[in-house]
Amino acid sequence: MKRRLISLDWAIKKLLRSKANFGILEGFLSELLFEDIKILEILESESNQELRDDKYNRVDLKVKNQKDEIIIIELQYATEYDYLQRILYGTSKVITEHIKVKENYSSIVKVISVNILYFDLGIGKDYIYKGVTKFEGIHNHDELQLNDKQKELYKQENISKLYPEYYLIKVKNFNDIAKDNLDEWIYFLKNEEIKDEFNAKGIKEAKEKLDIMKLPKEKQIAYERYVEDLMYQNSLINSNYGAGKIEGIKEGIEKGEKLAKINIAKKSLSQGIDLNTISLITGLSLEDIQSLI
Repeated sequence: MKRRLISLDWAIKKLLRSKANFGILEGFLSELLFEDIKILEILESESNQELRDDKYNRVDLKVKNQKDEIIIIELQYATEYDYLQRILYGTSKVITEHIKVKENYSSIVKVISVNILYFDLGIGKDYIYKGVTKFEGIHNHDELQLNDKQKELYKQENISKLYPEYYLIKVKNFNDIAKDNLDEWIYFLKNEEIKDEFNAKGIKEAKEKLDIMKLPKEKQIAYERYVEDLMYQNSLINSNYGAGKIEGIKEGIEKGEKLAKINIAKKSLSQGIDLNTISLITGLSLEDIQSLI
């Protein structure tokens, strides 16, 4: 019998921070990263603002594995057109927070960013994308490699392993056909269901522990309210926020460009440059320039 399970985002917030449930996350991450992942601890997932104008970095979950790598996991339902910059900021923030002033740069922590997306980010037919950093020769098109001393220093074989890795899981692109163990996890992420025949690492534990019917009644009610609220919020955001944000960005750019032109015009006026020349340089009308005098 099919039985609906708790979504991973709610599980992360309420259940998976307990060491007793690490096996579920370890299973998912092991299948995604193609290595045996062991979680040592859950880390604080909200950074402090070092400056007043700094941005908070809030992620859904941040863990440290057995290799002292930091894995950050985010689930995103609402459309965010600047999401690619958001994950760049997130990994950068983690790196700077986890290196001490007197440490060498070789001590910089490896960060793995796992992003489970329920909106359509970019253009692409696949449902899992991996991003790494490589250096390619402009002329010979060879890939830059570590030398022996660097391999000894970093304990790595490839340059890409020194830099953050990004995984983008576009859940809606998955066709519901589980061809391998990782697909079984993607099936769960999309359908909140685990088939009896699934055998991916940690997935049977997920089926056992994330069963809605096994929650206390008050938590079942709380979860149903959470799902209803999420659906309502997504409906509002997708119908109003997405298009409005694009228009807001365009409007902000246009205002910034005009302000820059005005500043150039003011400086030109102070240097005694004639109005026609200033108009030609800035593209401002003569009326706009005269209003600055």
